[in-house]
Amino acid sequence: MNKVIITGSNGLLGQSLLNLLLQEKEKYQVFGFSRGENRSGRNDFTYVSIDITSEEKLKNKIKEIQPNFIFNTAAMTQVDDCENNKESCDLLNVTVVKWLAEISKQLNVHLIHLSTDFIFDGKKGNYKETDTPNPLSYYGLSKLKSEQLLLKSEIDYTILRTILVYGKVFDMSRSNIVLWVKSMLEKGKEITIVDDQFRTPTYVEDLALACKIAMDKKATGIYHISSNQLLSVYEIAGQIADAFNLDKNLIKPISTATLNQTAPRPAKTGFNLSKTNKVLGFYPKTFKEDLQRFKQTVI
Repeated sequence: MNKVIITGSNGLLGQSLLNLLLQEKEKYQVFGFSRGENRSGRNDFTYVSIDITSEEKLKNKIKEIQPNFIFNTAAMTQVDDCENNKESCDLLNVTVVKWLAEISKQLNVHLIHLSTDFIFDGKKGNYKETDTPNPLSYYGLSKLKSEQLLLKSEIDYTILRTILVYGKVFDMSRSNIVLWVKSMLEKGKEITIVDDQFRTPTYVEDLALACKIAMDKKATGIYHISSNQLLSVYEIAGQIADAFNLDKNLIKPISTATLNQTAPRPAKTGFNLSKTNKVLGFYPKTFKEDLQRFKQTVI
């Protein structure tokens, strides 16, 4: 039986991964690391309330457990917050990864780490794993630094880069694009959405499955995980309205320039998934198809 730690187990991906791994309790003994109370609605795993930004607490607890795998889903992901609070961003997104890599080397643990499309500048889109990063924001830079740490480490690591993750779990601390658009349109509220940023959104259930496949195959290196069709964020909102039979006329297009966001965003990302298809045997679908699956979970 493999012992598995999930950092950030209260988050969207953390809870989704818990739910997936706990379907096979004979294969995995699961430990969830997060701050505060267990928010997953489950008590059939070992929950550890911990501040992972304390090096001593983090390393001691991992030593005590002696895991085979660690999934690092914990991160500071609010892009403007990272720009305004660079020290907090570096601590969680870079320093914690350094500590995880150090303890993984000591205990011979396979570390599976989540990264982002924001390591790219968004000039070309359809990015391959081998394309040269050039982050525009401090958030993107922090995630790139964490990747570089793992590339230089001498451990078994997997980096899964993803884009605009959405979904629903038991107790959510924050919303995501699909739930937000759905909620606003259901209330009959007009929303403005950028039409000059392009993404391939990721259903959290797919991301959790990709994490599990990477672990089961012991696949090392970098992989891209997202849906397979590039859409503008405006088109994404339109497809959400269609999926839930809501009024598309409430969605108004605007340009990124009018938002005056603190941190710049890449204009066009999206992933080339051929390596993911080939090595992981994982074939993501279109956002439209994923929305139909997601719809079944929220009706």
